[in-house]
Amino acid sequence: MSTGIMKVFLLLAVVVCISQAQLHGSGKRCLCSRVSRLNTSEVKDVQIYPATVFCNRVEIVVTTNSGYRYCLDPKRKVVQRLVANIMNRQKASTATPTTFSSTSGSSSTAHS
Repeated sequence: MSTGIMKVFLLLAVVVCISQAQLHGSGKRCLCSRVSRLNTSEVKDVQIYPATVFCNRVEIVVTTNSGYRYCLDPKRKVVQRLVANIMNRQKASTATPTTFSSTSGSSSTAHS
């Protein structure tokens, strides 16, 4: 019977180790390591990545007319206005596709 108790304690220790690793590892797989300032007139596409278990913050990645990708700070007023304008355009014209997209995860990286 002592081997059964040892197995339970061993299993409990493994569960504790895994949960601690997940706590310390959450929020570490974000696309954006830093954010950039960018002229919003150059923006061709906006992607909004909501917070997940892998990244604990909302990330906004824009693609410029030249094809480069940059991370923007969602707390800046100019970025909030940009997103609001794109969302308003999307609501106003449902017949034509827009460049706004919201993605929950992506393996592509962005310039920071």
